[in-house]
Amino acid sequence: MTPDPKTSGHRGTGVAFKVALAGGILAILAALSMALAGPAYRTGLLALGDAFSMLRYGAFVALGAAGLGLVGLVMAAFTRRALPALLGGLVILAGLVLVAVPWMQLQQAQRVPPIHDITTDLQDPPAFEALVAAREAAPNAVDYPGEATARQQREAYPEIQPRILDAPLDAVLAAVEAEARDAGWEIATVGDARLEATATTTWFGFKDDVVIRLTETPDGVRVDMRSASRLGASDVGTNAARIRAFLADLEQHLE
Repeated sequence: MTPDPKTSGHRGTGVAFKVALAGGILAILAALSMALAGPAYRTGLLALGDAFSMLRYGAFVALGAAGLGLVGLVMAAFTRRALPALLGGLVILAGLVLVAVPWMQLQQAQRVPPIHDITTDLQDPPAFEALVAAREAAPNAVDYPGEATARQQREAYPEIQPRILDAPLDAVLAAVEAEARDAGWEIATVGDARLEATATTTWFGFKDDVVIRLTETPDGVRVDMRSASRLGASDVGTNAARIRAFLADLEQHLE
């Protein structure tokens, strides 16, 4: 008995669709695992190592989803059916996008030095005062790590330098406070030509402490800034990026 080509085609279409659909379900599970890793750590449900494992496993599941999407796409190409082919293509795209998130973070971590304390003044870094107790309770030190960190910063972030602003000290301090509040930082103290605050990252809720010191000079007000993570050997470039963005916004604010 000769198989009916139409029946075989419909059966192949159904299998391709189911394979692609299974990949779509895996992609959803991977997205949930990766998206919830940060909040799970932030709320205390998971330890940091477990949250990172959740993120890593989510990436593996996303790879599996992309693989199923590819199988579904190939099967749909043989049966010449558009719907499973479209679904398979979307699953492949979703899986690759999900994998790209931790991959890009890994690439960024490899490009920057394993340091977590960045400052515009490597000779006399602004010191924490109001946040000493909070930093003493955290794994990373209160004091600036020293010349080894300074040397790595010079090589990786030569653009991190103090700013000289042509404005009165009070106006600069007011602008510093305004920009810190706009950034959503928790201000610990402001006054006496300095500000201390804590910035909390969005996803995992990591806390980085910031101190800004203002000094009057013949050329204007010198702004020095230090941003230091409470946890982790490497900040993956976060503190340097924060200093660059804040000083640029501060200059724009005063213009």
